[in-house]
Amino acid sequence: MSTSKHKSPAIHNAMWPGIVGKGTGSEPAIDLDTMLGLTASAEVNGEKFDGVDLFLALPHTDIDSTDDELKQLADKLAGHNLVAGSLVAPVWPPVGGGSAMGSDEERSSFLTQVKKACAIGKKLRDLGIRKYGVIRIDSAAGPADWAVDPAASTKRIAATFSEACTIAEGYGERLAAEGEICWGGMHGWKHMVDLLEQVGRPQTLGFQADMAHTMLYTMGYNSPESRILPENYDWADPAILTDALRQVARALRPWTIDFHVAQNDGTVKGQGSHDKTGRHCPPDDPNGKMNIVEVAGYWMRNDDGSPTRAYEHICWDGCMFPNSMMTSPDTWVKILATMIQVRDAHGWD
Repeated sequence: MSTSKHKSPAIHNAMWPGIVGKGTGSEPAIDLDTMLGLTASAEVNGEKFDGVDLFLALPHTDIDSTDDELKQLADKLAGHNLVAGSLVAPVWPPVGGGSAMGSDEERSSFLTQVKKACAIGKKLRDLGIRKYGVIRIDSAAGPADWAVDPAASTKRIAATFSEACTIAEGYGERLAAEGEICWGGMHGWKHMVDLLEQVGRPQTLGFQADMAHTMLYTMGYNSPESRILPENYDWADPAILTDALRQVARALRPWTIDFHVAQNDGTVKGQGSHDKTGRHCPPDDPNGKMNIVEVAGYWMRNDDGSPTRAYEHICWDGCMFPNSMMTSPDTWVKILATMIQVRDAHGWD
């Protein structure tokens, strides 16, 4: 018997933590079937995950999947009583993409991957397994390359993203740019706002907020000019962190169309081939710096306290959790319980 206070937003689990930071130089990747099984079996007071957000790259979902393969994927999700939500476009060079601020050839590769991802998104909608969600992108470039010429770099990324918007509109899709310290032009909250404003297509391009990444924005990692928290900040004073997190949320919430609930211990982490980025922690991590339910409200509620209703699902991102944690069923029960608490506190009907 469900005891949930609200029906919306739906609660999803991200599948890409089975791949990102895994493989060469790290732990083995976790296959999609295992990730789906762990997600589907978690249950709290009769509540279960509603769906999953997918990574459109092997060894999970091939960006060049055939119609038959996508039908098999849809059937597999339905068999677990799960739906598909947001999809991550593989826009990076190692998986066929290219830098959004690179050469014409690199930008063309980036846009090709966006087009393929949008086509898959539409096909999954046509199959009835995906009724909401966005296509997630980033600049596929590093902050150091961006910093060679910041103004020109952001202008070129904006031009690429604008072309991507035109592609997405042709498939009835929206794009969400993931704010993260490892992506050039998106590595600080002020740079992220600037990029979104330069593209200037809010109906098609919005922001994907991830609580672990946006917390690092307040610390000025890779963007000291964007730092809000004081140097040598004393984590024992939560009021200063609260003000900093609210400032970032206030700037980016109007753009936010995709939202990840997460925890962070205030450090950065790189793993495998993945650059250093926000350290995702389990919800009960004793070193976690945020009150997850409270901070989620900064993103899910407007300044007047009303729910934004800007997205139809929220997703947990457990990127770069160790495999021992990822494969423990108890992990996903704790995460599901946390997501239900977030929805109870800030959801709607």
